[in-house]
Amino acid sequence: MLAAALALLPALHARATTIRIHYDPGSQALTLRGDKGLLSWKKNAPLTRAGPNLWTYSWPDGMGTVAFKPVLGANTVSSGGVYRVPAGATLDIYPFFGAPFGKIVMVPGVASPQLGNTRQLRIYLPPSYEENKAKRYPVLYMHDGQNLFDAKTAAYGVEWGIDETANHLIASGKMDEVIVVGIDNTPDRIPEYTPCCDPKHGGGKLDAYRAFITDTVKPYIDKTLRTLPGREHTAIMGSSLGGIASVVIAQQRPDIFSSAGGVSSSFWWNDKALISKPAPKVAVRFYLDAGGQNDGLDETRLMRDAMLAQGYRADEELLFYVDDGGSHNEASWAARVDRPLVWFFPWGSTRQP
Repeated sequence: MLAAALALLPALHARATTIRIHYDPGSQALTLRGDKGLLSWKKNAPLTRAGPNLWTYSWPDGMGTVAFKPVLGANTVSSGGVYRVPAGATLDIYPFFGAPFGKIVMVPGVASPQLGNTRQLRIYLPPSYEENKAKRYPVLYMHDGQNLFDAKTAAYGVEWGIDETANHLIASGKMDEVIVVGIDNTPDRIPEYTPCCDPKHGGGKLDAYRAFITDTVKPYIDKTLRTLPGREHTAIMGSSLGGIASVVIAQQRPDIFSSAGGVSSSFWWNDKALISKPAPKVAVRFYLDAGGQNDGLDETRLMRDAMLAQGYRADEELLFYVDDGGSHNEASWAARVDRPLVWFFPWGSTRQP
């Protein structure tokens, strides 16, 4: 018995795999459950306090990948998905234990010096935002903010339901928590969302709108909220004209955006100029989709083909989806927006600084 215990000492001393849990449990205990070694899903294992609101647990890397969840008090298991740490890694996690519901906050009267107008921002703060003040979050910027969260303000009385979808994906452990910044449109929506210039519709203010997002909105968000401001944690997405706006903005500013979503994008714009004269390949992951019912599917397929010809790798750098029954409306977009959300921000992908 003693010999067996002594034989384990070198492996235990190595303690190559470590989790670091950042959370303020107040007067309650913070413990751990898991699937290997001394961890069990039925019994709480004690953590080591390593600093103010910092708790650690280590084990030999020979155990391989370990799944675990923190526990607050006797039986309150952390919300969201199961965490997994590969052998030899040190993983920082920022759990939460409350209900998996984010909230919407409004920021009215945001001035755009680039466009000479003002508009409202509608911001989804994820479930843990108020509970775990140590945590920072990726950010998704979206256009047509009026249509994202509230049917009463949506253009046709149907919302995307971004908040409900994000809540569900976070609760089920499919998506990491993110901040979503909805940027309201204005009466100049068509010119603001488009490059110059369609023979019928004109347009051409997209460069100024891009500067509004990158030079005014994003700095404000990064200063005001607990964001992860780096490009690897920043995405942009929109539908219809907002889809081509997202694609073009990300092509022009890959230093700011690492992911971009074009949902039912209007690639017909300006005689398909974005297809016939594609921008150079950049280090951005693009999501493109279209419905099968009068939704520009042919043009979206042509855009996909043009991007593949430039060297984008299918399903790695370019994810393409056809919603056979989908149309050009918010109900169709709401039904499939989980796809880009999970692809951009899969559970467990976010790394804190």
